Amino acid sequence: MPLTSRRTVPQTPRRPAPRARRRTAQALLASAVGVCLVAASAPAEPLGIGDPLFPHLGNPGYDVQAYDLDLTYPGSNDRPLEAVTTVDARITAELDRINLDFAHGTVRSVEVDGEPAVFTGVGEDLVITPDGGLDPGDSVRITVRHTSDPRPGDREGGWVRTADGLALANQADAAHLVFPCNDHPSDKAMFTFRLTVPEGYTAVANGLPTAVDRAPGTTTWSYRTRNPMATELAQVSIGHSTVLHRTGPHDLPLRDVVPTEHRAALEPWLAKTPAHISWMEARVGRYPFATYGLLLAEASTGFALETQTLSLFERDLFTDPALPAWYVESIMVHELAHQWFGDSVSPRTWADLWLNEGHATWYEALYAEKRGGRTLEARMRAAYESSDGWRAAGGAPAAPKPPEPGRKIGIFRPGVYGGAALVLYALRQEIGQEAFDRLERAWVDRHRDGNASTADFVRLASETAGRDLTGFLHAWLYDDTTPPMPGHPDWRSSKRAVTEEPGPHTREHPHGLLPGPHGHRPDAGGE
Repeated sequence: MPLTSRRTVPQTPRRPAPRARRRTAQALLASAVGVCLVAASAPAEPLGIGDPLFPHLGNPGYDVQAYDLDLTYPGSNDRPLEAVTTVDARITAELDRINLDFAHGTVRSVEVDGEPAVFTGVGEDLVITPDGGLDPGDSVRITVRHTSDPRPGDREGGWVRTADGLALANQADAAHLVFPCNDHPSDKAMFTFRLTVPEGYTAVANGLPTAVDRAPGTTTWSYRTRNPMATELAQVSIGHSTVLHRTGPHDLPLRDVVPTEHRAALEPWLAKTPAHISWMEARVGRYPFATYGLLLAEASTGFALETQTLSLFERDLFTDPALPAWYVESIMVHELAHQWFGDSVSPRTWADLWLNEGHATWYEALYAEKRGGRTLEARMRAAYESSDGWRAAGGAPAAPKPPEPGRKIGIFRPGVYGGAALVLYALRQEIGQEAFDRLERAWVDRHRDGNASTADFVRLASETAGRDLTGFLHAWLYDDTTPPMPGHPDWRSSKRAVTEEPGPHTREHPHGLLPGPHGHRPDAGGE
């Protein structure tokens, strides 16, 4: 599947060969039919694309071009949503079956190009057998009618139950708890959402609004992305909310989704976003999407999340008087930075996660320094002191240890936050500020709307610096111990025990570069 190319997605993909003609051809080729029947009669099994951390995540043989999600919320978090998910895909290998990732819902029916298809659930896969095989180059439309259950299951992630409705937190592998999909960031696609909610609710999703259709007792809100998106970045907000609109740099439309009763208290914080975008654009180039905004949820999640064009936050982050302004704003900038690093340029595999979190932590730290937090050098020195311990506990930044069974968000450890930002600091020390700044801009420009790997970053860094940095960066990214810091020969690291509380708090670490529970407490040394 293409990983770095930009896509123009057809609105209505068509199969090049009608099914009637395919069945005629198959009837004339008895031996081929026999082979297909043997393959189709083999037991269905869950598949994966061999991600080094999650080998059974994603599915081979096709490239999703677009998702269309139609969700109907019943007005209660104790009942499943009715849903129709349509997947438009391009076939990349000869297939007798199509596997989609899906769990925690009931499948009512499946159609492939408008014709009923046999389906079964195996593990966390929905295995679909169409009437006739699929060939490379074919376009296929899969329509799944199912439920989407917001009630807690035995897996974390997916729907977040808020005080007045729902939101989504799909990272790293939970989108398929919500809708059938190819749930891996390497297969990005366009998204359309149609959200039907009872009167009095507001529904918002990624992308730009396209329609609001009112009927007796219900409203259907429609949204569409203008850029491809990974499934883990999908966002849907349903609640008694107000959508606040403003304009950002170069007339960028901004929208924030807030609990209506807290609108006045939250407005001063949300008004800071245009300046944050300008600050990021001065460092890495133009904002990569058609809109941006914050979703402030009435929920106790323990994390913030960079869902594309609509970042998820706990409302309490902005109303806790104990938190200094520099700290709150730095977390806002962390999620904003992800729109470039992680959303527009997505990881090729989950082992490349450091490229997301290291960069977001880097710009968070720079902004915190600007606004009165610890200096960048002080934070980096503290990270260096802990780095060997982080590597021992969770692996090197680009070689994270696999998560424990059932704890897939366990990959979000301090080493991919502070440890990865430390790699960027070492690189800047090695090649100088000017070359580093050019590298950052070139990275998000070259891989915009695509996927990129650690090897891609090393190559571009070498190209930008004008010399081979493979050996230098390999040690920083993969060694068991932290290399000497250029310019700071006196810095020391230790393998002393590192305390890591398991759980989603490490997904977006509030301390930036220091480990600890997500209690929204700024790290020591701030003002």
